[in-house]
Amino acid sequence: MSTIPENLKYADSHEWVLDNGDGTVTVGITDHAQDLLGDVVYVELPEVGAATTASEQFSLIESVKAASDIYAPVNGEIIEVNEALEDAPELINEEPYEGAWIAKIKLSDPADLDKLLNASGYADSIE
Repeated sequence: MSTIPENLKYADSHEWVLDNGDGTVTVGITDHAQDLLGDVVYVELPEVGAATTASEQFSLIESVKAASDIYAPVNGEIIEVNEALEDAPELINEEPYEGAWIAKIKLSDPADLDKLLNASGYADSIE
């Protein structure tokens, strides 16, 4: 069974969201998602300054099995990307919730967080 941290919110499309408490969120993909992907070989990072629209693609992860679109869980603007993933895409597999965050997003509307799943809701969605 995949690890599902209680302090995060989740999208049906397997992204996790950490509320940074300052109008920004940190986004990555779940342990379940990285497990489905297999060995990650490349992460296409979004552009800093780009707008995100909830449920629309903002990143791409390539694994030995497939390329998979990563969807923005919230509306906002990319304010930072995790450049460590350019040199070490395998971090997605090794530490999906720690070192392998993909981007930080400044929220357009904090209410977007209320539309996401909590840990138990996400667990139910992947059973």
